[in-house]
Amino acid sequence: MVEETIFSKIIRKEIPADILYQDDLVTAFADIAPQAPTHVLIIPNVLIPTVNDVTAEHEQALGRLFTVARKLASEAGIDESGYRLIMNCNRDSGQEVYHIHMHLLGGRCLGPLLAK
Repeated sequence: MVEETIFSKIIRKEIPADILYQDDLVTAFADIAPQAPTHVLIIPNVLIPTVNDVTAEHEQALGRLFTVARKLASEAGIDESGYRLIMNCNRDSGQEVYHIHMHLLGGRCLGPLLAK
């Protein structure tokens, strides 16, 4: 059995978050420790611990992550200047919450993807 995460409580609105978008498949909210002027987390409402746990039944929710990212980037005015979408998988990537989530970052030049 997969353990519930803090994101599960945000989805159910049991703990406060600046929710920017929510529907039956995904929830998006402002990151509490932003790394860029725009930093949003977009998560599936179903708990999927890592990308390694994704199955075909998750395809609709995972596709929705991208359409919501596009919508939120446009609303934030960063769709033309550019933004980055990041999804980490397991500890070496820096995944801290084991409920997959997409980071939407933008609002300034983000530089190279990885530090050398």
